[in-house]
Amino acid sequence: MTERTLTRRNALKTLGAAAAATTFAGAATAADSDGTESGWTTRESPTGSTLYDVEETTGGVYAVGAGGVVLERTPKGYVKVLDGGPTGNGNSLYGADVTDDGKRLWFVGSSGAIGEYDVETGTLQSHSAPMDVTNNFNDVSVTGEADEANVYVAGDSGKMYYSFENGRSQSWEYVTPASGAAINAVDFHDAKSGHIVDGNQTVLYTRDGATWDRLGIENANHNFYGVDAVGFDDVWVSGGGGTIFHWNGSEWLRSDTGDAGQRDIEVAGEDAGYVVGGGGKVYDRENQKWTADATPTGQNLKAVVLLGGESAVAVGAGGTIVER
Repeated sequence: MTERTLTRRNALKTLGAAAAATTFAGAATAADSDGTESGWTTRESPTGSTLYDVEETTGGVYAVGAGGVVLERTPKGYVKVLDGGPTGNGNSLYGADVTDDGKRLWFVGSSGAIGEYDVETGTLQSHSAPMDVTNNFNDVSVTGEADEANVYVAGDSGKMYYSFENGRSQSWEYVTPASGAAINAVDFHDAKSGHIVDGNQTVLYTRDGATWDRLGIENANHNFYGVDAVGFDDVWVSGGGGTIFHWNGSEWLRSDTGDAGQRDIEVAGEDAGYVVGGGGKVYDRENQKWTADATPTGQNLKAVVLLGGESAVAVGAGGTIVER
């Protein structure tokens, strides 16, 4: 695990543990096949729209979704802090990430939407339509601290847009890393080092934030939806058909969890992590294996974030929010 990953996750661990300890009334809890509670509980959501991503900041947990909604987790439950996206036009938000100090939440979405939300002051800045681009953006990864971030945006048109100057209007550039297939997910583990997955079953990496090389995966036979770059030699990919791939620095190792497409993955070491997907499916990383967890929802899950220890939040269709 890289210094950046340790710094971000350690800085937010205490906050995550506190957030996970908060309880809400009227929640449904799931039980595993042996009758013991799985620990996953539904939370009341102020939206019925699909939530596509979830992140942890110094201000707590935030989720983003269809119609440009942004939700904040408060001691009394989840509340809307934004409706309509960064431009107010209702553009859906498909991806989010947080600066290394946890103070800024970045999100991207349809029609070129890019927003930077200050979780401490509640102010929003729009960086939408960089270079006059109004294509859909699927995901975002940011490195560095507030006001000094490198910003990497995954385009549905197969381009990566990037700014080394916190998204300032004249600082954007772009590159087409591979075949031009949609880039589904991006994750950086250092200031200019990261990985992407595209719609052509390809994983690519960069060490300078601008030029990309292929890393795999041969004969995958399924689409790739999520990527977690823990380090250069520690990369996790989730995909269709219940597939999970792990790059250990020398080879890709494959795990199969069933038929449900795995939409997102987050891992912190060999025995800490979750992958989520279709039909409310959640798999937990234990003893270097993926084990199914019972959840109280059958809705398709789109994203998951670790909060420290075994605590996590997952979001998905119909405004679904489940926590462990």
